[in-house]
Amino acid sequence: MADDLRFSDFTTGEKARIAALTARAAKRGLAGDGVDISDLTRRIERIENQALRRKNGK
Repeated sequence: MADDLRFSDFTTGEKARIAALTARAAKRGLAGDGVDISDLTRRIERIENQALRRKNGK
């Protein structure tokens, strides 16, 4: 997560989406080390960037 974001900076929907994506990444991670979770990581980063833009007013 970005250094200047706090959990309270996210909307309820964003928190739920991040939780669901994290759970999906964890489930994939159980399948083994060779499993690619980069798509889920990028989706979480996009949510973080959206919250950061909103916080900074841009």
